[in-house]
Amino acid sequence: MFKLTKTGINFFKFLIFIILFILIQLFMYQYSKQNPIKSEINENMMKNEVILNEKTIEKTEIWQLQIDKIGLLANISEGTTKDVLNKNIGHFTQTSKEYGNIGLAAHNRGYEINYFEKLKLLKEGDEIKYIYNNYEKIYVVTKNIIIKDTDWEHLEDTEKNQITLITCVENEPEYRRCVKAIEKEEEIY
Repeated sequence: MFKLTKTGINFFKFLIFIILFILIQLFMYQYSKQNPIKSEINENMMKNEVILNEKTIEKTEIWQLQIDKIGLLANISEGTTKDVLNKNIGHFTQTSKEYGNIGLAAHNRGYEINYFEKLKLLKEGDEIKYIYNNYEKIYVVTKNIIIKDTDWEHLEDTEKNQITLITCVENEPEYRRCVKAIEKEEEIY
């Protein structure tokens, strides 16, 4: 008859293990194809990866102000709180970010960062470049005036595309410097 040796028994065990492994793999493959919950989970995971990638894109938005005449290139952030103005130029939240009147504010002295310290040097005809993601416009200064700190009409929305820059006036706490500029394409000669 047939005599099993120790090597033969080990080979037989190994063969059974391989067959069981293949059967389990086939069963798992069939189960995963037929299980709608697993399929839905996989689809949702793919969607979440896409959403995470879109959020990454949003976080890398470009929002800047550039005024070559005074050597300014600075980032803009939403709001005009002390925390915002200590790091960036602030955007007045009630104003537009693209069309109409864009209102911005920054410190001009007495702080670590004073982006609008040379704003008083701007004159009619000087250019201001504003960048918000894919929106990039050149504005031409039309006014550099002093206004009361309670005069908010300069930040009201307008039909024309314009930008309004506001900062304090040295030793005049009740006044503000206001620089207004209109989009270059709308400039009146």
